[in-house]
Amino acid sequence: MKRYKDIAGDGGSDIAAQVDAQRERLRARLSPVRFVVAIVSGKGGVGKSTITAGLAGCFAVSGWRVGVLDADLNGPTMAKMLGVRGARLQMAEGGVEPPRTSLGVKVMSMDLLLASDATPLTWDAPTQDEAHTWRATMEANALREFLGDTNWGDLDLLLLDLPPGTDRLATVTSLVPGLAGTVIVTIPSDVSQLVVRKSITVASRARAPVLGLVENMAGVFPGRDVAELANETGVELLGRVPFDHALAIAGDQGEAFVVKDAGRDAVKALHAIASRLRQRLEAGSTRGR
Repeated sequence: MKRYKDIAGDGGSDIAAQVDAQRERLRARLSPVRFVVAIVSGKGGVGKSTITAGLAGCFAVSGWRVGVLDADLNGPTMAKMLGVRGARLQMAEGGVEPPRTSLGVKVMSMDLLLASDATPLTWDAPTQDEAHTWRATMEANALREFLGDTNWGDLDLLLLDLPPGTDRLATVTSLVPGLAGTVIVTIPSDVSQLVVRKSITVASRARAPVLGLVENMAGVFPGRDVAELANETGVELLGRVPFDHALAIAGDQGEAFVVKDAGRDAVKALHAIASRLRQRLEAGSTRGR
């Protein structure tokens, strides 16, 4: 069996032209989107998806047109947390029409494509030795299709909820033209901040401006003050979200926490963070509405 490396040129497959066409389609699809922002951490278990859902709700209730792409293909949660799990994807003119939340947020997630809760996402590779490279390539292709084939329409903000790990950001920055920047989520933990520091380094090397740090679960346990990390790395601290069990319950039930529990301190903190993030985005924007 021949592999690509054994074939001179592209073997008549015209792969290069296909990739160029796909990139152009993605560029055209995202051109009506004012800002694309990646929500990252590097460390799992810090509540990054919870922060993504909360910020999406805050921007939506403030009048912004918002979309969320769940970039975690193997552990998607955004459809559940945003209350659209089980919704059917509809084919529309020019692409797939994503479901909308009660606040009008457009959502695309691998969870909307899986047959059941027990269906894992697996990548087949010619050999086990090639599985890691094959998986990374297929994940990049899947994200490119999600971004390029979804009918996002005119949006003010598209949030990308990235999976744990510091390597995914480089993939996203290679796919998304004009990424406005990243928001990095941590918790008051030395271990979390150790990994987050690496995420900040990766973001700077990937030319993905760090728009700010968000501390989640503030007050749960004593730890290193995230303000120290912000000062040391030169990254703005956007705010702290206090631990609130109601926030977790709202995510499990797919309810809009920022509306359902509008008076809670965690909601007020999310709104303050969204306001600071909006200021950062609009201050650095070179695009008009």
